[in-house]
Amino acid sequence: MRRCASGDSVTQTFGAVYAAAYDPLYEDKNYVVECDLIEELFRRYSSKRISTVLDLGSGTGNHAIPMSSRGYQVGGVERSQSMISVAQSKMARGDGPGSVLFQQGDIRNVQLGQQFDAALMMFAVLGYQLENSDVLSALRTARAHLHTDGLFVFDVWYGPAAIHEGPSQRVKVIPNGQGKILRAADSELDVSRHLCRVAYHIWSFSGASLESETEETHMMRYFFPMELCLLMECAGLKLVRLGAFPHFDQDPDVNTWNVLGVARPI
Repeated sequence: MRRCASGDSVTQTFGAVYAAAYDPLYEDKNYVVECDLIEELFRRYSSKRISTVLDLGSGTGNHAIPMSSRGYQVGGVERSQSMISVAQSKMARGDGPGSVLFQQGDIRNVQLGQQFDAALMMFAVLGYQLENSDVLSALRTARAHLHTDGLFVFDVWYGPAAIHEGPSQRVKVIPNGQGKILRAADSELDVSRHLCRVAYHIWSFSGASLESETEETHMMRYFFPMELCLLMECAGLKLVRLGAFPHFDQDPDVNTWNVLGVARPI
């Protein structure tokens, strides 16, 4: 899960403590390979050369900044100012030669006044839209900011796998300089609403001293294939392909927690 990009249920998530711990917690996520895959999808499914990209729910810039470094003109929209500040600090440090214009906004209703060749909602951003109206609003935002021959790329939690595997408790410990970050996650399903409630408790230590502590609850929606097709169509998009993520050429099954989708404007 990536970032605060949606409705009231996540207004209090991705605060300063979580945002500071975010990149260390996900340092094992291979954003370079994911950007490679996004570019491959551009080549495979776009009828033209993609040059402008909008990252909706851009988080700390882990897709937007590398894509900008590869020569794309990239804009990012993110609800959490704490996450934007981390992303801007990366650019100030020169973490990539590219430059991204990050804007604070709600992906359900942001209006940038321009269109792009491609739009992204990566790292389960769409899953933070809990109600059908929220999902449709976010998808309509993507559609409104796409050229008629544009491309929409997104990933979500896959419903059949969520039901098959069920909720779990997990603990992750990440070394961080002279200290460590400890994150405990406890989840439970609301099957009737296609939701997973994930309660996080995060401790940041410097040596043996506790520097900070925070708790956040993230509500995540998971999706089923025909549900996605219908929601896309209602938003003016056509789902072209839903594949396993990151092994996109494989069809998803009950063991595929994440799926990657490609859609085009209708």
